[in-house]
Amino acid sequence: MVRKLLILFLLLAIPFSFIFSQNDVLKQAKATFKKGDVKELQKMVDKIIVDPSTKNDPDTWYVSGRVQQRKAEQQMEKAYLRKPYDTLTIYNSVLNMTQYFLRCDSLAQLETKPGKINKYRKDMQQSILADKGNLLNGGIYYYNHATEGDTVNLSKARDFFGTYVDATMSDMFALDNLLPRDSVFSQVAYYASLAAVRIGDYPSVLKYAPYAEDDATVGQYAMEFLAQAYKQNGNTTAWIETLKRAIEKHPQDDYFFANLIDYYGSQDKYDEALEFANGMLAKAPGNYYYLFVKGFLYHSMKRYNDALAYYKRSIKANPDYAEAYSNVGLVYCLQAQDFSQEAVTDIKDPRYPVDQAQLKSYYENALPYYEKARELKPNDRTLWLNGLHRVYYNLSMGDKFNEIDALINNQ
Repeated sequence: MVRKLLILFLLLAIPFSFIFSQNDVLKQAKATFKKGDVKELQKMVDKIIVDPSTKNDPDTWYVSGRVQQRKAEQQMEKAYLRKPYDTLTIYNSVLNMTQYFLRCDSLAQLETKPGKINKYRKDMQQSILADKGNLLNGGIYYYNHATEGDTVNLSKARDFFGTYVDATMSDMFALDNLLPRDSVFSQVAYYASLAAVRIGDYPSVLKYAPYAEDDATVGQYAMEFLAQAYKQNGNTTAWIETLKRAIEKHPQDDYFFANLIDYYGSQDKYDEALEFANGMLAKAPGNYYYLFVKGFLYHSMKRYNDALAYYKRSIKANPDYAEAYSNVGLVYCLQAQDFSQEAVTDIKDPRYPVDQAQLKSYYENALPYYEKARELKPNDRTLWLNGLHRVYYNLSMGDKFNEIDALINNQ
């Protein structure tokens, strides 16, 4: 799932305005800004955002955000004048600006009367909305420049994508109903969880992946990350619930089904598994995948006749479902294997020809299903290659056996 992110956005110019508090540090910062010395101003705000006497003052974060905004604006001015400019300075300044403004808003709202909006919010909203695209640009840049195990660039990518999500979901925009107008939000949340999972930052996965669960393109991958995070954290209950929810939302992804079945099998909890499968079928009785799931559960429990019944119902519901054909063939072969353990082997015993006919019938039953699986998915050899090899051998189908044998030997 590691891949380059190709969405690109234009750099957006932003308006610039100021509100400074009346304390001495901020007065000095304002005077420094008027002289255009942003570097000197940066030194001042670097101190006040950590100083115990000012770090909880909304003015501190408002002014610090404006300084970052001004740094980005200076680079944009250079770009407009076709002078050399630093794109990364723009990206990182916008990131810092957004984070500082979010901090300012949360502190200021604590000092504001209930039901009222703090005095900074309107200006900060305009600035963040005007330059939100550069949060996405920055995340794409750092993600695309990350190599395997590159925690520095991947952490930066996570920060950019995550801040985009944080801003959108913040109290600052609670009344603006941004989500319906943001066509890329769920994918940005996915990118944040993608960068996070690559560096093992599971708390961030748990934070951002849920926002991408329902995305038609990447939702299944976001839910894989979410399941991994819960499992890594040892939260088995949440892991199982995520797998169940994902099977219903993204039934085409075998990851969730395989993990759920592995869990139930390892814990010998097939009754719970069947209850889950029955619940899915109650909602959609004709769903081919849910029928397949129940067939697989019976298959795992070695209730082969029940498994065959549900696999065949799955095929009836979806005649092109190659996996169900393959599993029907496999169950018949398993029945043949079990029967061979008890079949008479003495050729002089009168029961011998009867048992051999019964044994042969299992392979004859398996034959058309494996061949159909091959017809439907000729490139997915896991569905039919070994099965046909076994069936052709036991049915003495020389030419076909030789063809399959050659495929196996040339793998």
